[in-house]
Amino acid sequence: MKRSLVALSFALFTLCTQAQVHTPPTSTKAESHQVVGLTDVKIDYSRPNMRGRLVFGDLVPYGRMWRTGANMNTVVTFGNDVEIGGKKLKKGSYALYSIPKVEEWEIIFYADTNNWGLPDKWDESKVALSTKVKPIGSDRKFETLTVTVNNVNIDYADLEIMWEKTVVPVRFKVPTDQLAMQSIEETFDGPTIVDYYGAAEYYFLTSKDLTKALNWVNKAIEKSADKVPYYFVRLKSQIQAKAGDKIAAVETAKWALELAEKANNLDYIKINKDAIREWSK
Repeated sequence: MKRSLVALSFALFTLCTQAQVHTPPTSTKAESHQVVGLTDVKIDYSRPNMRGRLVFGDLVPYGRMWRTGANMNTVVTFGNDVEIGGKKLKKGSYALYSIPKVEEWEIIFYADTNNWGLPDKWDESKVALSTKVKPIGSDRKFETLTVTVNNVNIDYADLEIMWEKTVVPVRFKVPTDQLAMQSIEETFDGPTIVDYYGAAEYYFLTSKDLTKALNWVNKAIEKSADKVPYYFVRLKSQIQAKAGDKIAAVETAKWALELAEKANNLDYIKINKDAIREWSK
């Protein structure tokens, strides 16, 4: 009898320790990752829903500090130093706080990211950067709070806070040119075919010295020998056209077209045909 009771007790204990209630959180955890130029940007946050509530001016009062999310801090991580509102923000992770107002929001990047909501005691020395941003009204309703990176360009992007019918775009600039130039200079101690092509493409896209760009793409083509890719030759034609040498650009584009046809790349066939027509005018 005792053995039966022990066995039953053990079975009940095992069942109780294994049983767990699983319910969905009211604010779901989310991550967002975006590369801007050469800079990694990551956002970790919890996403509350409107659930029929009036958000700004009610659930989130105007003129008061807001955690800009739910639960633990909304954390924004920049892989390189960035510039916001003319001020430098060092690379690293920051809690994102805000003070919403009808006409203007104050956005705060706070160095301590280990808080449940707002810090128990605010430490002004931990404010790495604050900036003022004008909110934008949206025709679209955002049921769920969204914090993400949009309007991505080589040198800048917008960290956007979107909820209800409000969008708050925080423009940040990244040091793409500085990083790219440093990489080019360091790599050119012993450049490869890909290095020459990458440097030429960057100079072309950013309208830097096109003579250098043409020289580099020529070296990439030369080093490729009889295995030159059609996109190498396409880039050369683009550089020539941008430099104003349309005649040479057309001849190079014909070569790129021939290579694209051999590779049966329909996109590049069309691109080169269109370029030949445009530059032949």
